[in-house]
Amino acid sequence: MHSSDGQGMRTAKLLVFAAGVILLAELIGSFTFKIGPGKVVLLPMIWALLLGAAIGVASARSNSAARLDVKTQFYAAAILQPALLLFIAKLGLMIGSALPKLASAGWALAFQELGHFVGTILLGLPLALLLGIKREAIGATFSVGREPSLAIIGEKYGMDSAEGRGVLAEYLTGTIFGAVFIAIFAGFVASLNIFDPLALAMGSGVGSGSMMAAASGAIAAQQTPEVAKSVLTFAAASNLITTTVGTYFTLFISLPMALFGYRILEPLIGRTTSASNAPEAAEASGPKLGDVQTEAPHLSYGGKVLAWVVTAVFALVCDWMAHGTTPLAGLPGMLLMLLAVVVGDALSTLTGRKIPAVCWVSFAAMYATSPWCPWGAQLAELSARNDFLGVTTPMLAFAGLSIAKDLPAFRRLGWRIVLVSFVANAGTFLGATVVAQLFHI
Repeated sequence: MHSSDGQGMRTAKLLVFAAGVILLAELIGSFTFKIGPGKVVLLPMIWALLLGAAIGVASARSNSAARLDVKTQFYAAAILQPALLLFIAKLGLMIGSALPKLASAGWALAFQELGHFVGTILLGLPLALLLGIKREAIGATFSVGREPSLAIIGEKYGMDSAEGRGVLAEYLTGTIFGAVFIAIFAGFVASLNIFDPLALAMGSGVGSGSMMAAASGAIAAQQTPEVAKSVLTFAAASNLITTTVGTYFTLFISLPMALFGYRILEPLIGRTTSASNAPEAAEASGPKLGDVQTEAPHLSYGGKVLAWVVTAVFALVCDWMAHGTTPLAGLPGMLLMLLAVVVGDALSTLTGRKIPAVCWVSFAAMYATSPWCPWGAQLAELSARNDFLGVTTPMLAFAGLSIAKDLPAFRRLGWRIVLVSFVANAGTFLGATVVAQLFHI
């Protein structure tokens, strides 16, 4: 009983924090400033991420019972996983009605995947070697370093290896700073008007839901409403391809490319700095796999339903504050999202989780608004009442509230490999954008 009461208190505390963060982020609204010839757009979703992280950091210095303790931060990470499915459902509903338009993109959408992974190596690996980073550079630059990349490196080299420390640095950088960095970078590149908005959208699908949301949101904010809708649709399709095909691409193409590049470039441009000295000390002080929670704690089905409902309610409030769409007007579309999530999660369970729930939810949502569904046009109209960014802000609020627990391990990784991670993230966005631009025009 005591444990149940404790969990109930933790849930209530987290929801109060999340509600406060979301309301404050929406009240701040969008903020635009210029940098040289371009501009940066900071949207409410970025404020939600930053405010959540700030609360976690401040709580570490407080002894108050109301603080965001580490257990509650892990619970925020647990809620983030099912909340992400609601976001995926919204993407799928957008993709379904635009399938003919996506088909017309042809090779641009197919080949942008090559740019996503090659871009990280072309920019990130040379910089890492110039900074004196050794084999950690392989783990940090062969991909954007999400959970599948951790699994690949962990199985092949072990997480206590140099390659393991590198991929862990990329993972932590993406978790803590990725969404903020890619939103600023993608928004700035979009403001230069060098690339077609749809090419930029394809570049946004880096394989991370939060980073894709941040990048595509920043790009869409600078477009007309019609173009903005296409940007979000193409970004979602690109991210789906990266999520499903990307693991195999990473394992069989980009990792061998990173190894080959290291063997060729390290003797030519590799340097020796404090980052490359004393490997024994690095082994002793480097983060271990247990230092970072790479999977959220398991939630019961009731816990997942709670996460879905809470995220849906928060999303309706965000739509109301940002666009004036009343919760009653947005409710049918939100119920459609929830239905796609429940159906997709059930199909994933029935198939033994061999195909991730992310894929099933996306497929169910796409079918609902596709030309093959008898009610596709009507369901697409209902879904259009719900804004993409309305779902994104609650998701990033939970992400922000879960971040502080990873900071101790993150600090031990050093600034050089963090800089390399930023460049690798920029490389995956630019690489895919350039490839998409070449095939799209």
